[in-house]
Amino acid sequence: MAKSNGLRLNMSMLSDFYEFTMSNGFFQGKMRNKTAYFDVFFRKNPDNGGFSIMAGLEQVIEYINNLKFTKEDIEYLRGKKMFDEEFLKYLENFRFTGDVWAVPEGTPIFPGEPILTVRGNVIEAQLLETMILLTLNHQSLIATKTNRIVRAAQGRTVMEFGARRAQGTDAANYGTRAAYIGGATSSSNTIIDRDYGVPASGTMAHSWVQLFDSEYEAFYEYAKIYPSSCVLLVDTYNVLKSGIPNAIRVFNEVIVPSGNRPIAIRLDSGDITYLSRRARRMLDEAGFSDCKIVASNSLDEYVIRDMLLQGAQIDSFGVGERLITAKSDPVFGCVYKLVAAEDDDGNIIPKIKISENVSKITTPHFKKLYRLFERETDKAIADVVTLHDEVIDDTKPYELFDPAITWKRKTIDNFYAVELLNRIYDKGKLVYKCPTLKEIQENCQSEVEKLWDEVKRFENPHNYYVDLSQKLWDVKDELIEKYKFVL
Repeated sequence: MAKSNGLRLNMSMLSDFYEFTMSNGFFQGKMRNKTAYFDVFFRKNPDNGGFSIMAGLEQVIEYINNLKFTKEDIEYLRGKKMFDEEFLKYLENFRFTGDVWAVPEGTPIFPGEPILTVRGNVIEAQLLETMILLTLNHQSLIATKTNRIVRAAQGRTVMEFGARRAQGTDAANYGTRAAYIGGATSSSNTIIDRDYGVPASGTMAHSWVQLFDSEYEAFYEYAKIYPSSCVLLVDTYNVLKSGIPNAIRVFNEVIVPSGNRPIAIRLDSGDITYLSRRARRMLDEAGFSDCKIVASNSLDEYVIRDMLLQGAQIDSFGVGERLITAKSDPVFGCVYKLVAAEDDDGNIIPKIKISENVSKITTPHFKKLYRLFERETDKAIADVVTLHDEVIDDTKPYELFDPAITWKRKTIDNFYAVELLNRIYDKGKLVYKCPTLKEIQENCQSEVEKLWDEVKRFENPHNYYVDLSQKLWDVKDELIEKYKFVL
């Protein structure tokens, strides 16, 4: 597991207040020893995309491992004059003793399917809700946005430049982590290089150039200090008449004589598409065809896509505020819903939430999640949510059907099935080894490659199906029929 940055606070009280009021009620009533099952899922992909990226599980694990209530926490709750003293004593010795399953980080995920499941004492399970949601919501959102930007760049490097625009320190730090999972190669955020190994990148700001008497002098001094890693920001004054000519002059006077080659120039303003084409021609004519061109300044997947369609000569992109804030669609929308509980004999009793809004009707029961792949292409066909004790036999044909339009059915063969929910905790014991951040990034890249291009479109992506097994659909249908009078 990655090293903590040392700035973490005790987050046990970062909880919606109703989690404490309900838990106190459970403790005093007959639900005190009830075992409950909660699913985390989301209803819509950001930016109307075809899929999302799972991220934040490692921080969920850190939270659960460190979950405890201090004397100050207990005194605060006592001061509310709402909580039973025996309940407060229970919190003094609180620890998580339940079970957790989750989809690995970096895996493509889809609306409606469980991406994390908690089974445990209802008090323990309820108290986890807020931190699990805010952690997965934030990092999955940023990983998803970054992956869109990386795919728009068509193999060109994407650097995360957003720390100064992030909404607070955790948003900057964990946003950088999530961006790396999504495919960013480096970050301007230095602390994440130190603590997570995400390479730090950056050279100069406009202030460096402005402080010298001339742009040429500014470039000359920088090149003398960093001859083997020289990247010059060429748009402080005039890119074509000043910035690039001065850069070429310094490359010839300082970089080449030192036995090095210039790394890049950076464009941060103006019509970057036009300027990059002119800059490429000027650099090539000066003998610096190996000098790359970096672009920054309010970029996102749509801007990058259009720039490349218009012939921009860009080798890498520095993307800031629109990545780190997921500006175009800044809410991911994971929810945490009760899906089952156990009776006194240990039987699992499915639970459902009914709504006039069909998308808010939950899928009940303790479940598994399978992804089905074509054997010949390794491409994902569909996801199937099943009852917890079902096994999809991929040696036999399997019938898929649309859970909303049940007459739409398709039988597939020559496929293989992969269970996506990994066991994370077993009776409170961590049984999952977190992969390295690099391994998570590689998992993301390889798993996204298994999606059809139609699913990866930015506009009007193909609807990837998340189907229910027949047995699970029958359970859901029976509960809807049972409770339909409330609609």
